[in-house]
Amino acid sequence: MHVLIIDGNAQVSGFIKKGLLVEGHHISIALDGTCGLAMTLSNKYDVIILDHILPVMDGLEICRQLRQQGLQTPILMLSTIDTVDVKVKSLDIGADDFLVKPFAFEELLARMNALQRRSAHGGQEEGQLLQGQPVLQIADLRLNHQTHEVLKSGKIVNLTPTEFVLLEYLMRHSNRVVSRTMIEDQVWGYEKDPLTNIVDVYIRRLRKKLDAHRLIKTVRGVGYQLLDSAEHVYADGQEYEITTVKQQGLIHEHLSVSECAANNEIYAGH
Repeated sequence: MHVLIIDGNAQVSGFIKKGLLVEGHHISIALDGTCGLAMTLSNKYDVIILDHILPVMDGLEICRQLRQQGLQTPILMLSTIDTVDVKVKSLDIGADDFLVKPFAFEELLARMNALQRRSAHGGQEEGQLLQGQPVLQIADLRLNHQTHEVLKSGKIVNLTPTEFVLLEYLMRHSNRVVSRTMIEDQVWGYEKDPLTNIVDVYIRRLRKKLDAHRLIKTVRGVGYQLLDSAEHVYADGQEYEITTVKQQGLIHEHLSVSECAANNEIYAGH
């Protein structure tokens, strides 16, 4: 496996390199953000180990640019800052996993290998491949497990390996409520940080990329549910049921809030 390490600390980079070489991996190193971004865009790597704080360009900006350009290589973000805010921001911007410094090499290796396996198996952990048809279709959302392709309204949507496995899991369990613990076990498969709402971050990313706020429903206090039809919409943190009505040749969405009085109505025109 070819691994790119982007870390401004030569001692840390050397420590990781030494361990990965023993494991038989091919290693490249960049000691600043600009170099790391250039190397990433001009070469193919199986996994990128990216430090949060770097000279010239920080890890968050590198990650953002890589995802904007459609690069789906798994990214493991490292940081000396152990706060929920930094962890969530890193995941939200496109990192696939997050590890706090200092760390045990064994944990870094386990997380890196998990990311690589997930990527190699079309987003699934080895031994956790979901059974069933290779092509899934729900509403205008189409997922092909074999080609690792996702289409929304006929247009290709670029997903990271982690986003792909999460979407496939939800689609294969459509109309069923799946808990956060079930999602964590299926998608990440190793010990999670209880202080990081990683599932919520990835659900938000899927909703944004797929414009799927109506398909992916939040079941408060339990988890999530992917509906086989757009029966709900979310606005201002509240959930609404949708009824399509025709009025003078125009289609409006009649949104009735269960907590409000029956005569309270909200209209969203097209």
